[in-house]
Amino acid sequence: MPVNPTYPGVYIEEIASGVRPIRGVATSIAAFIGTFSRGLHNEAVRVQSLSDFEREYGGLNRDSEASYAVQQFFLNGGSEAWIIRIGHPGDAGPPVLAALSPATAGLNAVVGGGAPDLLAVTAGRVIRDEPADNPGTWGNNLRLEVSHSTSANDTTFSLSIKEVQVSGDRTTVVREEVYRNLTMQPNEANTAIDVVNAASTLIYLSPDAAPVTDTDLPHTTGTLGGDLDPAADFAGGLATSTPTVAEISGIDVTVQFGPAATADDIGPIALDFSDLASPADDPVSFAAWAGLFQERLRRAATDATVPVNMRAYLAGAVVTLLGDGSAAEPWRFHVRAGQGAQPFDPDVRLVFAGANADHYGLDGGSVLHLGPQQIALSGGNDGAVVDAASGAYLVPAAAFAGNAGARSGIYALEDVDLFNILCMPDVPRLTDAGAPLAVYSEALNYVTERRAMMIVDIPLGLNRIDRMETWLVENAGLRAPNTAVYFPRTFIADRLNRNRLRSLASSGTVAGLWARTDAARGVWKAPAGTEARLRAVQDLAYVMTDAENGVLNPLGANCMRQFPIYGSVCWGARTMDGADQIASDWKYVPVRRTTLFIEESLYRGTQWVVFEPNDEPLWAQIRLNVGAFMHDLFRKGAFQGAMPSDAYLVKCDAETTTQSDIDNGIVNVEVGFAPLKPAEFVILKIQQIARRAES
Repeated sequence: MPVNPTYPGVYIEEIASGVRPIRGVATSIAAFIGTFSRGLHNEAVRVQSLSDFEREYGGLNRDSEASYAVQQFFLNGGSEAWIIRIGHPGDAGPPVLAALSPATAGLNAVVGGGAPDLLAVTAGRVIRDEPADNPGTWGNNLRLEVSHSTSANDTTFSLSIKEVQVSGDRTTVVREEVYRNLTMQPNEANTAIDVVNAASTLIYLSPDAAPVTDTDLPHTTGTLGGDLDPAADFAGGLATSTPTVAEISGIDVTVQFGPAATADDIGPIALDFSDLASPADDPVSFAAWAGLFQERLRRAATDATVPVNMRAYLAGAVVTLLGDGSAAEPWRFHVRAGQGAQPFDPDVRLVFAGANADHYGLDGGSVLHLGPQQIALSGGNDGAVVDAASGAYLVPAAAFAGNAGARSGIYALEDVDLFNILCMPDVPRLTDAGAPLAVYSEALNYVTERRAMMIVDIPLGLNRIDRMETWLVENAGLRAPNTAVYFPRTFIADRLNRNRLRSLASSGTVAGLWARTDAARGVWKAPAGTEARLRAVQDLAYVMTDAENGVLNPLGANCMRQFPIYGSVCWGARTMDGADQIASDWKYVPVRRTTLFIEESLYRGTQWVVFEPNDEPLWAQIRLNVGAFMHDLFRKGAFQGAMPSDAYLVKCDAETTTQSDIDNGIVNVEVGFAPLKPAEFVILKIQQIARRAES
């Protein structure tokens, strides 16, 4: 800004150059909408690799065409995608169809011996300060563990969230999150709901039922003993001495399966202290007492009544001494079973009894909480996807189309800043008459607004030229510059079916091919030809001849071919608006995609112009910046022409913006370019050269 000279001397004033570089946007960010085995419902989530996809959405699912399409996208060169998971909303029937629903659980409060609901736990996570469910049966594998072994036993707790995988009798933890020193007190740095919801990718917490005080904590998992009386039971009282072995040796343990005793329970098993001679072996401290208790509890695993595969409940038991012996925080024992049993039952309880169980605070009258080792979430459902008897696809068209107000289905992409390619491989499976066309039509309007392309998939069984011609007639409403369709479907090796071939819609494969071509040659290069090999494609649903290719190409349908040496390749680069009879400016995919790329880049790169003084200095800046962007594309080979003047133009002056435009707050910028068009037909002319006879 101008300086204000007040003293004799030298002043420095910085002057803006007027150069505002325009950065080209990405051209091959894909968006996939479909059913998956896990993932947030009606939320767009970015994935940048197959690993991201498997972690967020569970990887391949035999009922999900979209899951295979995402895999093909990354295998063929894609590097960034947005995934939107949809599902069946449920139907009371008949027939009764299950709704997509998340797994849930409740954490109960420690209040005067009762158990009112304190926190509701739901599989999912918080995005943009709003909870987002992650439905499906996967959530039934989530386990919660609560401990009061914290810096303040009576006012804070720790929460562990584990995702387990059950294979036969073996339970393996595949992911774990731990949050320590949480409190129920609001407006604190360690408030449980705030801490967990800000960091967890597995669950979110929400308050449940009536307000509670800050001292109300979730019940621990495992067995929590009562307060050890500092003045009773032991010789001299706990305030002045530790107990003797004789005073603590009369205790036994039962491994109880569930909240009530059953015939399958193991025990009671008496803890063996017979090798200890008092007073030399008496615990010298309460910590030593806890260590002795844990050691004897683990030794009980070798009892003959304990099956070998169940010994881990006792062999891995952990005893924690809580408190500091004061009146405010008296001593307590927290006992947790080991988790290596095969199979492991999270609902197992360790029940203590015996003549001296009250000394431990673990008899039936003094134990504070006899809980399971883990709280399992339940109720997660994948919803109705495929009819087991008929194989019919059950997800309704409305789930794909979504609702603009609720930002569901297609409109979940409203939360995405930029995407370029929309793929919905499951749409052709919709069984209601006209449903695929209706969904694709609504999606076409949306991608046109967002300056994106849509790859339309053809249904299973469309494996002949005449059927494809019929399909093009029936779906003429999809003919538009922003759509492309490919014939035939592809076959890939299905690793979920012992690598037998599976028919797959081609949108994911083609989207990956577009991304690979963009990275190697630029968006102006047609994603077709011998370089456009289809990776991970084992076969095509129909092997066509040149003559058959010549039937579909003029109709705006791109063909995929098989050639010796090259294998399966993409052999077409037309939009659905590219039928010869239409004679559209947007006949070719690279021309349309280059145009969308320039439009989006200039739209974002000229936002600074808004509210600037509308006169020649502004027009000159616009010409400078837009011209620099277009010249850079010219240098990269994006346009026809040997000279910049032949390749592009940028006009913004008094001719494009009249005084009437200025009065109405309008500045007009004209940008033109000469697009590269693919050499779709190569004609070789060969003739003989006649030579005169020598005389």
